[in-house]
Amino acid sequence: MTTDADAPAFNLLDEPWIPVRNLAGEVVPVSLTKALLNARAYVAIAETSPPNLIALYRVLLATLHRALTTHHGPWKDADRARWFREGLPETPIRAYLEQWRERFWLFHPTHPFMQVAELTDAPETREDKALRPWTQLTLDHVSGNAPAVFDHSIDDAPTRISYAEGIRSLLGYLQFVPGGMVRRFRFRDESGPLDNASAILPIGKTLAQTLCLALHSWSRDASNDLPPWEINPPSAPDLRGARATLPTGQVDACTRLTRAALLVADGEKGSIGVSYVRFGAGLTLESHDPGFPDEMVAYRRRGETKISPITFQDGRALWRDLPALLPSSELAYHAPAVISHALNCLEHVDVDQAMSFMAAGTASDPVQCKVFRWRIEQIQLPCSLVTNPDSVAELRGHVSMAEEFVFKKGGLSSLLAQFVAESLPDSGNADTRERARDIRDRSPFATVYFLNAERALPKLMQQLAAGEIEAADREWKTALEKGARDAWETVRRSLGDSPAALRAEAKTYPRFIGLLKSLTPPIDEPMTEEVNP
Repeated sequence: MTTDADAPAFNLLDEPWIPVRNLAGEVVPVSLTKALLNARAYVAIAETSPPNLIALYRVLLATLHRALTTHHGPWKDADRARWFREGLPETPIRAYLEQWRERFWLFHPTHPFMQVAELTDAPETREDKALRPWTQLTLDHVSGNAPAVFDHSIDDAPTRISYAEGIRSLLGYLQFVPGGMVRRFRFRDESGPLDNASAILPIGKTLAQTLCLALHSWSRDASNDLPPWEINPPSAPDLRGARATLPTGQVDACTRLTRAALLVADGEKGSIGVSYVRFGAGLTLESHDPGFPDEMVAYRRRGETKISPITFQDGRALWRDLPALLPSSELAYHAPAVISHALNCLEHVDVDQAMSFMAAGTASDPVQCKVFRWRIEQIQLPCSLVTNPDSVAELRGHVSMAEEFVFKKGGLSSLLAQFVAESLPDSGNADTRERARDIRDRSPFATVYFLNAERALPKLMQQLAAGEIEAADREWKTALEKGARDAWETVRRSLGDSPAALRAEAKTYPRFIGLLKSLTPPIDEPMTEEVNP
């Protein structure tokens, strides 16, 4: 393989760079061509980094959508259902990949894949001192003033990674990069389309089924929704003057060059890989806008003009946000359109299967512009539940019940804070109450409570899907009551058995019992026959 700067190298249509799990359970790297054409032979993409994983799926979906749009023509849900059963159509995919083959070179003098070749000559990035270590493009490695607990590399002596790792890291970075200082071309730049969000992806039994479920619909405007490899790369003046714009469509959102980057091939001592990258501000995307919500993101509405994405905040489990993920007419949420695409596809497939979807993403600090958490979760829902509006409303109500019991005024959270405060000197003081809330929040009371609810969730969904509303309500409340009792006991044990702690419990426990009564179903009194004397 050549690494001559004037010659193309590492074509992503031929080289293995996407890790997939085959039907035998083995993880193997494959090319982009094989990932699409042999998608029925693979279970899923096997990338371990959540940002890179979602980005790989989005690139495959964008490529598939463009192939079908340009070489197949309009398609409907019935077509997606046929591809779901029989496999993706080979002819339009082959034609599209051959048409744009020259744009899939990772190293190309003018059109490197998802990169900006002009960074080699631009005054801001052409000097060797402008080179950044490849860790600039990752969210879990040390770079600049962003430390990582388990990474001890330094910018002046970066390690070398393979070309495959380099492009996967770049794709994940472009989608999840937090906003912040860039200093090249512009001082700062906005975040990527999935920053501080959990991306939702419906999951099939094979990679082909997953792509069919998540494929966004054909539209007449799709001809203007283009990925970077179909248009001319941005010039240095374009980057200097770029302003935030809405995406032209979902393909643009999945592939926008939110930062300008150029991998630098390193063939030192016969070891081919990437150690450095040229880097600068990119084509800013106006994300989380009500005018164009990303189809893989669930949102909460903030008034009439603002929305905020559902994210992995404070270790919050995804099931607690189920009301925001399921399609409904409720105005407080905006469900991800990808769930509707999957349901429309499954309605045309003559199988009664559960609907699985994965959520993967990051949580970041918008002030410090740093990622502090990423996670992957998977949830399985009965299709009969998701497609029944009444069952969805019941599920939403029961999940909301679990939240309100803890966080409503006078709920479990505030009662536990009072319990802790009563065990401290000068319990009526504002500083004491603040300290009590801090002690409560440091305890695992919420984890203990919601873990009980999470264990009961699968049965709740099965009962709601079967129409067993009363049994579902009774058993769900029983699980919440057990969770509340376990949470109370967790805090009680943390306070010990001092006289002050025992007095505090004696003072607050009656209120706790009163709170539990809201979860206790009324006892039906037996009917007695009236006897005349």
